[in-house]
Amino acid sequence: MKKIVLFVALAAVTFTSYSQALGYEDLALIFSRNDGNGSARFVAMGGAFGALGGDVSAMTINPAGISVFNGSNASISFQSRSTDFETLYGDPLLSRNSTTTQGDYFKVSNAGAVFTFNNTNSDEWSKLALGVNYRILADFENTFIARGNSGFASFESFPLDNNTTPILYDIAENQQFTNFNNGDLSELSLAFSGVYNEKLHIGAGLNFYDLTFSQQAILREANNDGNGNTLDARFYQENFTTGVGFSLSAGFIYKASETVRLGISYQSPTWFTEVIEDTNITNNDGFFGDTEIEVSNDNIIYDNTVGANLPIQSLLYKLRTPSRLTASAAFVFGKFGLISLDYTTRNYNGLNLTGDDFTIENQFFDDQLRRTNALNAGTEWRINKLSIRGGYRYEQSPDANALDSDNLQSYSLGLGYNFGTVKFNLAYATNNRTGLYDFYPQYNQVEAAEFKINNTLITAGFSINL
Repeated sequence: MKKIVLFVALAAVTFTSYSQALGYEDLALIFSRNDGNGSARFVAMGGAFGALGGDVSAMTINPAGISVFNGSNASISFQSRSTDFETLYGDPLLSRNSTTTQGDYFKVSNAGAVFTFNNTNSDEWSKLALGVNYRILADFENTFIARGNSGFASFESFPLDNNTTPILYDIAENQQFTNFNNGDLSELSLAFSGVYNEKLHIGAGLNFYDLTFSQQAILREANNDGNGNTLDARFYQENFTTGVGFSLSAGFIYKASETVRLGISYQSPTWFTEVIEDTNITNNDGFFGDTEIEVSNDNIIYDNTVGANLPIQSLLYKLRTPSRLTASAAFVFGKFGLISLDYTTRNYNGLNLTGDDFTIENQFFDDQLRRTNALNAGTEWRINKLSIRGGYRYEQSPDANALDSDNLQSYSLGLGYNFGTVKFNLAYATNNRTGLYDFYPQYNQVEAAEFKINNTLITAGFSINL
């Protein structure tokens, strides 16, 4: 079974090194994530707007799409997410448990505006457009629990044991790992676009990112010595990360005919110029985290945080995430409907960490990750003032050894109603993926926990013609 843990906000607890609870390889991938959020129309159609444009969220795929608008427009969307996080952990011969953690989350997921200007001073450049859009690029908020018995005890001794021959608690009874993640990666996009000779939309954009991420991870172990003496350990690690970054984007949409539109867009790597991390994963009496151990044959509880002994270490580093290239096609059938397709590729070998000794992590990106392919498809059909929408989204896992089930698949449906100046849009989407999570990465004796994540999202939004 592969021992690599990637692509969702998980923790990899480490007791024997200075590395954080969430390895930097994992953090770099998490901070490269794109959840596909946008307006309710955008979500309902699978985010396939590279050649289509005409939506405030389109500038995040192709900035040329904002000049497709017939007039100025503003919109806002709200998202409700329900997540089922199922973990399977433990030795099948001892105690292998399936645990499901369910959470509900709510956020303003997207808000933006596009301003169009008819250019009467030029016969060639007939229209110009300016756009600004805010969206939650990645939502890290999640909670999960894994419990079972691997048959391996990592806490074998009691630090305050004064016996001539210390008791060895090397028989594992059970383990439980609880993880709390919070924060998000938000994107603020500024875009400019123009229409040349009524056929070619050309655009460019500048994107700014604000990163907040936190993790609290708790491992509990219960072990015994085979003679009725028991040991209970509680191990806690935390990590708080903030960062800022930027990227550039450019693209065009060519109106080949009244029906066919073709698009190409490029987004540069995101350069996180400053990522600041504060964590308790530093040497505290030999443990890299807050540790509490209690044994049945002693009234004293070992606690390395007694007397407010809470050491913290800080780290400042930089991160470069992969660039993105998107090729698109859209087929517009007058006012009746449309079909849109986007193909996107990203090379995750381009991930890079600087600011400390990240030689191992950068080698990991080169050896263990790959170029990924993604497909977005969407359709919309209009019946008078009512629009009916559907979408599909597929995204490969960056792990070069990933299983097919580790790839992301999302299906979506949606409705829109045109009240005139105001439009109301609603989208329903589901997505799922699987993977492995190793919270004993330093011990080959322990198999990683298997996980499966199922998300259900409802996005509702309004747009108004300005």
